[in-house]
Amino acid sequence: MATKELTKKRLNSKTTQTLLAFASLILLLLIFSFASPYFFEFNNLIGILLATSVNGILAVGITFIIITGGIDLSVGTVMTFGSVMAGVFITMWGLPIPLGILAGILAGALCGFINGISIAKLKIPPFIATLGMMMITKGLNLVLSGTKPIYFVDKPVFGLIAAQPILGIPLGVIIFFTMAIIASFILSKTILGRFTYAIGSNEEATRLSGINTDAWKIAIYSLGGAFAGVAGIVMASRLQSAQPALGAGYELDAIAAAVIGGTSL
Repeated sequence: MATKELTKKRLNSKTTQTLLAFASLILLLLIFSFASPYFFEFNNLIGILLATSVNGILAVGITFIIITGGIDLSVGTVMTFGSVMAGVFITMWGLPIPLGILAGILAGALCGFINGISIAKLKIPPFIATLGMMMITKGLNLVLSGTKPIYFVDKPVFGLIAAQPILGIPLGVIIFFTMAIIASFILSKTILGRFTYAIGSNEEATRLSGINTDAWKIAIYSLGGAFAGVAGIVMASRLQSAQPALGAGYELDAIAAAVIGGTSL
């Protein structure tokens, strides 16, 4: 009986949190609509979605990590690292754009993998491990780019990754929504999702039940890094450049977005 009451209270709390988030969003929309009569114009709304798509992709990736009870302070600079790596491959080495995109995403996944190894195997607290990765990638971004932006002006096709409209909606927005849907499916329908929740609920009990929690945590952090890499590609495409100093502070926006979306810290 007590368990049922506790479960009911948790569900009510989550429902209240979700309703408050939606109420706050509606209130903001009303305020902005009164501030400007052009706010609800289609082009303006699409512009807002495109501007927030990068933060959205980061938030989707970090959601997996937060659910496990971890944190990733490096997603912002890892995002930039992904864009810088794509710039190095495409503009400096002259490799095809698809290979550059793949390099950026894999660079993000590699950073996440190292974070996962540090946390799961070396038992370094997530805050410390990811803070270290943030410092490392911040330095790498400056070294690889020579402290200067890497421009894609001679690669106009690269700019289409974020801006190319499909039925009037920019591809960057479609990428964000697609990744959110995929993440929702993974969390609700796959073994990775079940183990993500299990680790976050009680990691020790999950480990004692025979599940290799270390391997799954490494996979989860790698996935978060890959999402950051995708965000970096979208950001670079939108700006038509890889900005080595960009990225710091994005981790706070991503964490805030994930929490507002209903993920509990």
